[in-house]
Formats: sequence, structure tokens, C-alpha cells
Amino acid sequence: MGTHAQAASSQKSIPYVARQPILASDEKVLGYELLFHQGPEDETRLGSDVEGVTSAIIDTLNVIGLGVLCDGHRAFIDCSHQMLLMEYFSLLPPEVVVEIQESVPADEAVIAVCRRLKDGGYQIALDDFVPSDARQALVPYADFIKVDIKKVSTADSTAMVARYASRQCRMLAQRVESRQDFATAKKSGFTEFQGYFFHQVEHLRVRQIPASQATYLRLLRAIAKSDVNFSEIEDLIKLEPSLCYRLLRYMNSPLLGLSTPVLSIRHGLNLLGERELVRWIRMATAMVMGQDKSSDLVLSSLVRARFCELIAPKLRNVKSDLYLMGLLSLMGAILEAPMGVILEQLPLDPDTRAQLLTGKTGGKTPLSPVYDLMVAREAGNWELVTKLGKELDLSLYFMSESYNEAMRWAHQATSVVRRAQP
Repeated sequence: MGTHAQAASSQKSIPYVARQPILASDEKVLGYELLFHQGPEDETRLGSDVEGVTSAIIDTLNVIGLGVLCDGHRAFIDCSHQMLLMEYFSLLPPEVVVEIQESVPADEAVIAVCRRLKDGGYQIALDDFVPSDARQALVPYADFIKVDIKKVSTADSTAMVARYASRQCRMLAQRVESRQDFATAKKSGFTEFQGYFFHQVEHLRVRQIPASQATYLRLLRAIAKSDVNFSEIEDLIKLEPSLCYRLLRYMNSPLLGLSTPVLSIRHGLNLLGERELVRWIRMATAMVMGQDKSSDLVLSSLVRARFCELIAPKLRNVKSDLYLMGLLSLMGAILEAPMGVILEQLPLDPDTRAQLLTGKTGGKTPLSPVYDLMVAREAGNWELVTKLGKELDLSLYFMSESYNEAMRWAHQATSVVRRAQP
């Protein structure tokens, strides 16, 4: 009985975390804002117990790892007035950007804390900044000023950028949800952007997949066959020197721990075996196809794929390859091509094909609850996660653990492949 109670208690105490990417003008990832949440049973404590909230955040960073959560980039963490005054930031590494909420008064005590933060090597962001903001006295300490472009007009946003932007302080546009938002914010002078706008592709002109990318799609098609032909796969890999190099580096990496070196493509394929070969090709092709895009596109596609793979055994009446659904869900943005053109070249089961084609339109298929859960968990839409979890009979704890494991796996996998770049 005590063991069950202890397990239940540990499940309750583990917070759920999501991350929202922050990108530069070239769409390269600069960092992630971490969004923490407790289960419904702990919402009261989360809102009122500052020490408990901070402890939960620190525990999460320690358990999952800041490197995993932010893939080696900076972490932006919201900080309330009480958290600032109690100086809990000193328990966090200096890679953290302390986000000061809009409700924090710019009094002498807060200014003194800001000075200590800067002396300690931390960076500061002023969250939800508005014209005539009451935190003017904190501006000299700010490395980032964040403006919600859905709340502040374009004219006011442009004026704020002109007033506050400097070499020491960067202007960051929040809630950039579409390509149009991105273009408008760039025109206003913002240099950093927060949101999932880069997951979307608009005004597509190219209707065909480039030849170099078609090879990777042919590889995905080859490993989707019921009878995998190693000779066919070897020939396709040999067409792409970069992929050959990545495979040999991967096979000889400490991650696999093989006792003898792998000296040829065929030797590597035979050692991997069909199951691991399929996994590696899916991962490597996604990374190669996305090497000129935002690193978060590839990372997100792998997290989505692994998350779906981990929850699949708990789902009833689902026969589809959910890993592949997650992996391909962002391929339109990665290849900058319509999903229909991409899927023409891949043999997929009807449910997966239908879901990938309707994923952006809101159409419903048998896989929609799983797809919607994948997207909601990524975005930290906790209300929808809870609703879909109940519909699929998945506990919040199981979904959180699965997502954390997916982030760990994707970070490790991409780190190995990145190190194997020529």
C-alpha cells in the first residue's frame, strides 16, 4: 500500500513542460521559452505556492536536463515578483533568461535583484512589454524586450522597436503564429520571433520535389515495403555522399558501441538489421532534408514521431505506423512543398495518408485524436491535452513521461547525426 501511495505521490509532483521556440530573422533557433504546468490536482498549489512552483521547475530541469529541453540553446523561464525577491534564480544555471512578468513593479528591491542577475551572468527579458510600460526603470537591465504583436498595434510595435532596440537589448515579437505575422514583425524591426510560424509554408511556387530530395523520399519508400531489399537501399544511399558519410560515422559512434569498425555501407546495413535500419534512415533523411531549415523543424518532427511511437501500444484499434505519421507531419515545411506532392511518392496506409492531408485543415480522420494530441502536447495546450488524453484513455503522467522520453531520444539522436556531418 505504501508503495502505491508513494508512486501516486511522485506522479502528482512531476510537472509537465512544453517549449516554444524563439528564432532569429534567419529562422535559426536562439532558445526556447519553457512552459510548466502541474496536473489538475495541483493547480491550486501551482498558482499560490511560489516555493513549490520553483522547486518543481528546478526538479524538472534536473530530471530532464536543460540540454535536452532546449537542445543546447538558452532557456527562457517566466519569473514572478515573489520568485525574483526570493532569488530562486540563483539555483538555475546562467544559461537561463529570466523573464520578468508584466505585473512586477520596478521598485528598488527589483532593481537590486536585476543588478545581481546581471552580475551573475544571467540575461533578463521583460515579458509582455507595452507602450508606457510601468517597468521603464528595468529597461537598462534588459537583454530582451518581448512584445505581444496580437495586443500591440503595428504602429506602436514599430515605435517601440525604434525607441528600445540597441546592441545590448533585442526586440522580440511574441505570438508570431503565421508567415504573415513574421513578415509584419520583421518589417516593424523585430529581430527575434517567438511562435510556430515556421511550421507553416505559404505561397508555394515549386510543385515538384527537387531531385536531391527525391532520393530521400525514394529511400523512405524503399524501407516502407513489406520485404526490405538491402541491395536497393545500399544503391540509394550510395547516390548521396553525405548520407554515406553519416551512416558510417553513426555506425562507428560510441552510441552503438560496436567492437569492430564498420568499413562499408553493406557491412553497416547488415549490422544494423532491418528494424534499426528503418529507424536510422527515417531519422537521417529527415535531418538531411531539413539541414537548411530551422533546426527545430527536424527536432520537432523527431519528437513527434517518437512520442507517437511510445503511446501507440496503449491505443486501441490503431494499426497505423504512428512514428511515420509524426515524422512526416512537418515534412511540408521542411521541403517547402505541398503535402499532397510529398505523399504521392510514399506508400502509406489510408488513415495516415488521410490524416497528413487534413492535418492543417481541421478535417477529421480516425487518427485525428492522436494527431491533435501530438500537436497540443508540443504547444503546451494543457486543456486540450487533458481532454484528448481522456478520450484516448491515456493518463497525464504517462503522456508527460512519454513526451519527456521523446525529447531525450530526439536530442541524443540529432546530436549523434550532427556530429557525423562532413
